[in-house]
Amino acid sequence: MKKFLLISAAASLMATAAVAQTTVTTTTTGTAGTAVQIEPQYRTKIKSYITEHKIRPVTTKEKIVVGGRVPADVELATVPADWGPTVTKYRYVYSGDRVMLVDPGSRTVVQEID
Repeated sequence: MKKFLLISAAASLMATAAVAQTTVTTTTTGTAGTAVQIEPQYRTKIKSYITEHKIRPVTTKEKIVVGGRVPADVELATVPADWGPTVTKYRYVYSGDRVMLVDPGSRTVVQEID
């Protein structure tokens, strides 16, 4: 009987640990943590677009980084359709020789195109 209770308690403890781990994983994959999948050929198109259209980089007091918010005074540019279907819902900012994809609703940077 004691063995049964010990086994039941151990199983319950492991199930609780698994649920806790799932909860932590779920909470850390918010909008900023979600990686945008961009195929290599689209990355090349994006870099070419910036060069060919002579896009001027924006300057800000703070460095624009993935997970951070783009200041309200920075204009977000529309993503061209030929950049690929996975990125058309975003806007972009060109800053410091980097193209940053931005969620237009929250102005949060979701991906840096390097």
